Amino acid sequence: MFTKVLVANRGEIAVRVFRTLREMGIASVAVYSDADRELPFVAYADEAYRIGAGPAAESYLRGETIIRTAQRTGAEAIHPGFGFLAENAEFARACVAAGLTFVGPPPEAMEAMASKTAARRAMAAAGVPIVPGVTEPVATIDDARAAAEEIGYPVAVKAAAGGGGKGIKPAANADELERAFESAQREGKAYFADDAVYLERYLERPRHVEVQVLADLHGNVIHLGERDCSVQRRHQKIIEETPSPAVTPELRERIGEIAVNAARAVGYTNAGTVEGLLDADGSYYFLEMNTRLQVEHTVTEMVTGLDLVREQVWIAGGRQLGWTQADVRLHGHSFQCRINAEDPAAGFVPTPGVITRYREPAGPGVRVDSGVAEGSEISGLYDPMIAKLVVWDEDRDLARRRMLRALTEFEIEGPRTLIPLHRQILEHPDFVAGGLVHEFVERGGDVDGQPGPDSGRGLTPAAGEARTLPVEVDGKRFDVTVTVPEHPGRTRLRARRAAIAERERSAHGAADVVRSPMQGTVLTVGVAAGDAVSPGDVLVVVEAMKMENEIVAHGSGVVEAVEVAAGDQVANGQALVRLGAA
Repeated sequence: MFTKVLVANRGEIAVRVFRTLREMGIASVAVYSDADRELPFVAYADEAYRIGAGPAAESYLRGETIIRTAQRTGAEAIHPGFGFLAENAEFARACVAAGLTFVGPPPEAMEAMASKTAARRAMAAAGVPIVPGVTEPVATIDDARAAAEEIGYPVAVKAAAGGGGKGIKPAANADELERAFESAQREGKAYFADDAVYLERYLERPRHVEVQVLADLHGNVIHLGERDCSVQRRHQKIIEETPSPAVTPELRERIGEIAVNAARAVGYTNAGTVEGLLDADGSYYFLEMNTRLQVEHTVTEMVTGLDLVREQVWIAGGRQLGWTQADVRLHGHSFQCRINAEDPAAGFVPTPGVITRYREPAGPGVRVDSGVAEGSEISGLYDPMIAKLVVWDEDRDLARRRMLRALTEFEIEGPRTLIPLHRQILEHPDFVAGGLVHEFVERGGDVDGQPGPDSGRGLTPAAGEARTLPVEVDGKRFDVTVTVPEHPGRTRLRARRAAIAERERSAHGAADVVRSPMQGTVLTVGVAAGDAVSPGDVLVVVEAMKMENEIVAHGSGVVEAVEVAAGDQVANGQALVRLGAA
């Protein structure tokens, strides 16, 4: 077994891996950027070394520097955590060439699953069901139009090298396809250095159900049940649970077999996750395979009693799995809430900043994986996650109530977080019943943190929309037409924005100043001086904390000036575009 392991990651996942290494009697090595120098993970490790400046490209993505650091410290293995280099086959291959063990799958398996189109071809050949669509990239918008007509709308345009919810753009019709195509290309290039995209059918309201697999170097492959990750915003998971309320024992056996077959098809070893979509008719489709440890691995640990990081290290060291599929038992229910520095009321914009107060919940069945402390700064350079809050109890409702209690105890001041939204979701009647709450989540719940107009009996019309409902009173049935008022919190929010806009026109003559709602990097500028714009037109795309944000026009007008260019760093509130009257 190894005596020293370097963890090529940061924050909470670095601490998570260090803890297991300490229990195993293995020394740990941290690497950190200038932006992370004061974070707890640096102090927790047995040794820590600076590897560069704040931006990931100058630190955590510098594979050669990380490998040299491991060699200099005498580490025998590198654990990549998740993100950064975790699914980089070239890095895994370079580790092996340098005489180091990569705690993850072989490079060949990573490459087989790295391209989503290649993975779809491989899975189809192995008899694994895939979402209907193409299995080759589409090179031009004309190719995309032809493919979409053949598949049928709505479609999803996806980055072929994508993952983690990045590079996924739905198009409901032909008018939306070009923007989706260009946006998916842009995200693929920005996040994965590959702008190839493909199309598949966009399933309406599926459940996102994934399966955890473990595979050793001796040919043994097992699954550890499923995780339901259907609660997402912008295709990014924020709440996960296991077992899924929609999966029966028979379905669990079927999708578990699909996952095991998928892993075997590419010669997979170590821990991995086969992600899939469960359609309303019970059909289950392969989506992608994440060739690494997942953020949500914690809930699987809670119901199986296994330490998946320890399993990873054991497998990498050559140890054989100590049990068969028949030995795997799932007990109780577990939820995980991702405590992110985001503002749901403002479209989930990241909210980097200093944490001025931090108090974690505790008690029976409560676990917090975090990488911060009071006084820590959440940097705009990285993912917005502050911590992962995980609970376990005997059944789903007990676990849900425990999570609500823990969320109430979790105190974070400074950056705005998802905690209020998490509480609303967990109390939403559709979620309580095991259903989907996609629309509620995407619009950020309720801005005031109180039950919104749709938080009862499944009534979800938009503000101002009329809905006729059957009502029974004293045995007699009546049809009642209900018009849902706009929630007061949203009215106040709109009024505040209107007041700000009015001041900015007064400040710049007739110009309407469109400002960045966040600190970030300009990815693209979609307009030029003299262009006429309409409501909803994309003016600028700003990337912040690994999220792409489209800044759109809120009214008609003519572009008077563009204040930024692609690649510029912008501050929160900085002017991007000035619009004049149409």
